[in-house]
Amino acid sequence: MNQLVFLPGLAADAVMWREQLGAMPAHVSPVVSDVHSRCTSLHDMAQTLLQEHAGELILCGASMGGMLAMEVARQAPQRIRAMALLGTSARPETDAMRALREAAIALFEQGRLDEVLHANLPLAFHPSRATDATLQQCYLDFVRRAGAQQLIRQNRAVMARADARLHLGTVCCPTLVMCGDSDQLTPPECSREIVQLIKGSEFVMLRECGHMLTMERPAEVNAALLRWLAGQGLA
Repeated sequence: MNQLVFLPGLAADAVMWREQLGAMPAHVSPVVSDVHSRCTSLHDMAQTLLQEHAGELILCGASMGGMLAMEVARQAPQRIRAMALLGTSARPETDAMRALREAAIALFEQGRLDEVLHANLPLAFHPSRATDATLQQCYLDFVRRAGAQQLIRQNRAVMARADARLHLGTVCCPTLVMCGDSDQLTPPECSREIVQLIKGSEFVMLRECGHMLTMERPAEVNAALLRWLAGQGLA
């Protein structure tokens, strides 16, 4: 049996996949993993996920979740039936981004979580969502639920990630790569790079969409996922 496992982004939880969970076919038993909240490295997250979910897996990861999906595919390629990578990057951490994360971590340690969240909120969504208070509050709520310690651990896990580009050429499972055209955190060039590295992968770009595409454009994300799953005989 194939199981569809959704992998949230940094500090996110099942809420970011709420619109997708109800739209996916029941026979793939869709679930949202929380290994990112319990492990301190992408390597350990991948190992734990493989231990907790038996059989062949359909992985759907967004942002850090996409990085985790690529690590799972590196560790156990024979276990991956198909893989969807949304708004993510295969590149290792840059010096500039590492410095920004270290500065944010210092603020988290000082109890200034909300200061960081509000400063970075414009990076999460397309400018057209600037007045969508409900959407922004939903995002802020699940990041606050994660809390400062998880934010620190998960940022460090992302900072320490390996260069996934080194193994993506060996990925042979059906792969869908999707991104927002205005993603400021993982720009479209990152998704195009993944498509170039994974032979036969499909690419979908959503218009007027930022980084949080599962929440910004849920209908379009669902349609693309269902079409892709159907193309693999999984929907």
